[in-house]
Amino acid sequence: MRYLTEAFTIRVLKRGRPVEQFLGPVGAPGPLGVSYVEVRPANTSYEVYVHAVEDVGHEAFFDLGEFPPLDADASEEEFGRLVAVAEDPSNALAAAEEATGAVRERWVNENIVQDEYGDFVRAGRPSDQPPPTGTPGQLVEHAVRAPVTDPRASKREPQAGPL
Repeated sequence: MRYLTEAFTIRVLKRGRPVEQFLGPVGAPGPLGVSYVEVRPANTSYEVYVHAVEDVGHEAFFDLGEFPPLDADASEEEFGRLVAVAEDPSNALAAAEEATGAVRERWVNENIVQDEYGDFVRAGRPSDQPPPTGTPGQLVEHAVRAPVTDPRASKREPQAGPL
């Protein structure tokens, strides 16, 4: 069983391990890409990142972490865009789902998102709708549907702008 139950997803996060979800294709015209969302534990909170990478994989190469960012101007240190911060795992998952369209029943352990991408490649890179168009920075914005939310907002300014 690849997908985590909700209870197990929360336990994984509480143990200090991230969870991920493949979101699908983005980009056209220009470089085609794929995106995925990651919820990762951080000190006393949980951070939600959306990643948009060039779709350079093939039948023998699925490692999304090795793909170049869709936004060529993003440095390796800036890979991924922080879209939400929450104080508990359940709220982090809800924020990720609201911000990116992720689905509660499709979370996987860290690095299993590569298997999701592999299924996508083997299926012929299907899409329910044409990929969005725009510049790489706009495509990352498209993958994110909501601004950063942080319960400690009075202590920290929201993240904004392209990667």
